[in-house]
Amino acid sequence: MHTDVLVVGAGPAGLALSLMLLRSGVRVTLAERSSCFRRDFYGEILQPGGQLVLDDLGVLEKASARGARTLDGFQVLGREKVLLDIDYRRLPAPHNRLLALPQPHLLEELLAACGPLPGFTYLDGHRINALTEGDDGRVTGAVLTRLGTRRVRVRASVVVGADGRFSKTRALAGIDAGRREVFDQDVVWFTLPAPGRATGRVRIHRAGKAAVLVHDTHPDRLRIGWTLPHGSWNQLAAHGIDGVRRDLAAALPQYADLLHEHLTSLSDLSLLDVFAADAATWTGDGLVLLGDAAHTHGPLGAQGINLALQDAAVLHPVLVEALAASDVRRERLAAFEAERRPVADAVTRIQRVQAMAFFGVGGPLAEFVRARAASVVTRTPAGARITSRIAYGRTPVRVRTELFTAGAAHGPRAA
Repeated sequence: MHTDVLVVGAGPAGLALSLMLLRSGVRVTLAERSSCFRRDFYGEILQPGGQLVLDDLGVLEKASARGARTLDGFQVLGREKVLLDIDYRRLPAPHNRLLALPQPHLLEELLAACGPLPGFTYLDGHRINALTEGDDGRVTGAVLTRLGTRRVRVRASVVVGADGRFSKTRALAGIDAGRREVFDQDVVWFTLPAPGRATGRVRIHRAGKAAVLVHDTHPDRLRIGWTLPHGSWNQLAAHGIDGVRRDLAAALPQYADLLHEHLTSLSDLSLLDVFAADAATWTGDGLVLLGDAAHTHGPLGAQGINLALQDAAVLHPVLVEALAASDVRRERLAAFEAERRPVADAVTRIQRVQAMAFFGVGGPLAEFVRARAASVVTRTPAGARITSRIAYGRTPVRVRTELFTAGAAHGPRAA
């Protein structure tokens, strides 16, 4: 099989990049190890920066119509008192809200937009098994397997690894993940049915040495992330579901009835290993990593999906121009890394400060510092600038729609 670009991983970054390239007349083969999107995803909150990219692609409204929840901002609470209120309604419309958009809705809409475009091949249920190289060491494609039996060799000018925090593409390329244990927390995720209990916010409830994140999700549910000291989950789980429910109900007394009714087994909970990572390099000759495959972040501040979508928008013109020049050497592709690595590094630094400030423990001095910081963010013009920085990054990233070919600039072509 021959293609211009082989994208490994049909997550938000892989699908968004595929759509941009297809609309620019580039042939794309997209390989995804899963055979469907009907699986649980932890990250689903879209910052305005990610919404802007999807709006430029014309898929945000359609994906939201499948089911989503708008959220007005972030709040940090202690003993039910609001300690920090980051109100996104201070930002300019129309992207002045957070959006809890289930990933299957987003992925299905992006795939539907890719499907009718010329040059698109979708290989679901296919895992990458090996990278192929030319005599000069340049990556020339990959070998994929389906269900451990069918082997497909794909020849491509560029292979893009968009296959997540445990990227097989990155490992096959021999690139160190750059994992760093910079966070002191792990997160246990679960959802609860909660008709009529929507809050319209992402709320972080401080509770002793832990914190619990709660936000609305579709349809009429709450997604809850229990933030625990790193490595403490096994000790807590040893007490069984009754002990877990008891601890959670103490932290979230307003949801005690839902916890006791719907949280019935430890299998209802999923542990997320929280770490930061920054791959040693994001590019090689004929190879690029983006999203979590290149840089991994904690869940605090809902940055993962948005960084990945912005990565795709920045990588798109780099690939289009490199393919047009028949030059996919690392030196040319590295323009993408040079622009995005400082952004990813800045997010990690900000998340570390956020984690220490609002999840950390401490005495009266720590509480005083938190209160002063919260006052700045909530009540001053500097707070609006901080909110904008969290929402968009240093500068908003736009899709280079002028690179779309005639007939594709206004959306996918009819089949």
